[in-house]
Amino acid sequence: MKRHKKLTFYGVDENDDSLVRAVIAGHKTVTADTVEDYHKGYGELGDGGYVAGDIIDVHDRKGRPRCTIRALEVRVIRFGAIPEDVWRGEMFSSAEEFREVHIGCLPHLDLHDDVEFVTLHFELLAVTPVS
Repeated sequence: MKRHKKLTFYGVDENDDSLVRAVIAGHKTVTADTVEDYHKGYGELGDGGYVAGDIIDVHDRKGRPRCTIRALEVRVIRFGAIPEDVWRGEMFSSAEEFREVHIGCLPHLDLHDDVEFVTLHFELLAVTPVS
């Protein structure tokens, strides 16, 4: 059974929709979070706990629907061993850059090599015109 869910990609502020635009352009095909946070919802526009097969409406920080994606794969990885398809799908130039950015975005966490992350691999299904 297909589940229809919601997800919001966050930027540096409410006007930053660069991650959503990267999904629409086909550059961003993976997103990642810690195991603990991946399964938690985060408000009206973030269901969490996505699984392969889910159809997901992607919103920007202003709450506008921007596109629809399909979850292809969900994988658990270690922070100290970021696979190439993950760091490339997240639009980084290396596993080290992936780690550096996530450490900067999650300063309240002790991100060491053994911390587990969940990766969501997805494909773009449709783009929603912004009004």
